[in-house]
Amino acid sequence: MIMSIVSRARQQEACVHLYGVSAFASMLALKRGLNQELAEIAGLLHGYYFYKTGIHDFPGPNSAEAVRPVLRDMNIFTKEEQLIIQQAIFYQGERTGTHGPYDEMIKDAYVMQSYFQNRSRSLSQQDTPRLQKVLRELGISHEMPENMHSEGRVSSSFSAAGKRGKLADIAEALAGEDIIGVPGDERYREICQYWPDRNVYKDLQNSWCAAFVYHCCRQAGFLLPIRYPNSICRFAGVGAWLEWAGLPETGFFHEDDQNGFTPQRGDIVIYEKLLFDDPHDHIGILLACEDEKILVAEGNRDNQNFSCVFYRNRRHCIRGYIRIDDSYRYHFDGSYSPIL
Repeated sequence: MIMSIVSRARQQEACVHLYGVSAFASMLALKRGLNQELAEIAGLLHGYYFYKTGIHDFPGPNSAEAVRPVLRDMNIFTKEEQLIIQQAIFYQGERTGTHGPYDEMIKDAYVMQSYFQNRSRSLSQQDTPRLQKVLRELGISHEMPENMHSEGRVSSSFSAAGKRGKLADIAEALAGEDIIGVPGDERYREICQYWPDRNVYKDLQNSWCAAFVYHCCRQAGFLLPIRYPNSICRFAGVGAWLEWAGLPETGFFHEDDQNGFTPQRGDIVIYEKLLFDDPHDHIGILLACEDEKILVAEGNRDNQNFSCVFYRNRRHCIRGYIRIDDSYRYHFDGSYSPIL
């Protein structure tokens, strides 16, 4: 992964940071009586997604998901070992809470690497006490600089108001550009950028309708990890959207005319047995709704590998609609237990 990074400076940055966290994790594992090898591996892989894609959002959930098939396909880890590594990666960003021993170890190793790599760098308000605690644990007497807090990175620049309107505008403009699902199309590559698999362009070809929706949602300010924790599949698949929208903590899924629901611009439409005899086999973004037809923006129209804005029959093969609340922000309170 590191050698695939085009920029030599970025390669060096990745090596310094990832191997640094790995080394600190190994040291802490030795101190705490944990498995050093698993500690080193979790530290080495904790930033895999960011250095693979350049995308900062959700470093824990996205890196845990990105390395999941890698660990599985190597066939050298037990399921218990895979779970330890993935959970340690997943919880790295939740540094105010307390999780398992390997999870806390990666959080501590990350903070130590960030500080000792550049001691003039400001730490976040939540990281300073963590650093102080681990230094005391190691018997290191060290006076922390004053005013070393930073407020931390702002996760989104979007206001809560009007995101569904932005979603529709973005989808309409993008789908109207007649994107072709081939690697030579720059817009198709942008849609695929979130999925770090080696053969992503080939894997999504003629099957990128959900990836198009994910890309449009991100552009509109609806930020989600590439896979909602413990879900059946990634958001590059229609099933993931249907499962997520039906969760108790979201409740975003609606059927047409159910309890007075009427589709509106900016809703996400899920089709049922539209192209095959399969459930939830297609997805798009609603632009307008009339009595008997809807105007939609879709990537990969009818699996023909091109984007389009066009009308569909409102009463034909539609499972329902997802209406994301404008104020929605991703937050996961459950216990992470991925499919191994």
